[in-house]
Amino acid sequence: MYDQLQALEDRYEELGELLSDPEVISDTKRFMALSKEEANLRETVETYHRYKQAIQTIAEAEELLSESLDDELAELAKEELSEAKSEKIELEEKIKILLLPKDPNDDKNIIMEIRGAAGGDEAALFAGDLFEMYQKYAVAEGWKFEVLEASITGIGGYKEVIVMITGNNVYSKLKYESGAHRVQRVPTTESQGRVHTSTATVVVMPEAEDVEIEIEDKDLRIDIYHASGAGGQHVNKTASAVRLTHLPTGIAVAMQDERSQLKNREKAMKVLKARVYDHYATAAQSEYDDARKSKVGTGDRSERIRTYNFPQNRVTDHRIGLTIQKLDQILAGKLGEIIDALIVYDQTQKLEALNG
Repeated sequence: MYDQLQALEDRYEELGELLSDPEVISDTKRFMALSKEEANLRETVETYHRYKQAIQTIAEAEELLSESLDDELAELAKEELSEAKSEKIELEEKIKILLLPKDPNDDKNIIMEIRGAAGGDEAALFAGDLFEMYQKYAVAEGWKFEVLEASITGIGGYKEVIVMITGNNVYSKLKYESGAHRVQRVPTTESQGRVHTSTATVVVMPEAEDVEIEIEDKDLRIDIYHASGAGGQHVNKTASAVRLTHLPTGIAVAMQDERSQLKNREKAMKVLKARVYDHYATAAQSEYDDARKSKVGTGDRSERIRTYNFPQNRVTDHRIGLTIQKLDQILAGKLGEIIDALIVYDQTQKLEALNG
């Protein structure tokens, strides 16, 4: 572990020198790549520095205690030694987590798809609640939240909505949201006051970069058609709607929100690349999860991951057994407590797998 940490520290110092080199600064692409690498190493290297300082403090305190000291100095040295030993243990655990293999998608933007599932209009309304929850969370994180395509129901919910969220480490925080979300509440249409159960599904996919997934023209079918609004209203005079089909997988994406055929095609291609990349990645993830027996995967999208109980103001994440009585705050976008718990749980599982 220490050899690995020393190698990372050496690389971090090398990156600092490279980033001040005029030749590197003038090469925007290389400068950006090296800046990103330096940022990814920063926390690990800073933690390693603190760890080395703790070891030095322990050595100095032990040396002091081996000498003849008056009672007051000896007490101070013992206190310093105790604090440094505690910090060393904490930093060792933190370093183990920082050295875990990184998910290569963690710093990526995402495409998120939210759909009303079981429960008709109430499921569509709940899909709308989830949409607003993620939108508020994105705003709080300083991310950009863009709707790519939406199918709105007559009462204001969503049959389906596709959004793109861009910013720092979006996938690392939202990758655990894929799955079936269940709501228990009294629908506005329910006259008897009975609690109904409905579900909406969420799929989170990392944005696929061109170097990772290349869709060749021969593998693509493009259909152009006239876009139409809700209930067939406002039919466009020009054929601006686009449907792209990836022939090897059968995955299809249709876009009609923009008046421009070109813009609809660009948006459709973003979603198609993400879905195709996700299609192949999910197969690999399933194999990995089977081997790791992880309860917090990003694989099975039909899995019920969370229940939102309105009568009791309760949210339960079934994968980690977490229950919190803050439904109103969660729906207001304050997802940090749940997301942090999922990250810690997943890291713990990986550490156990590594040690076991």
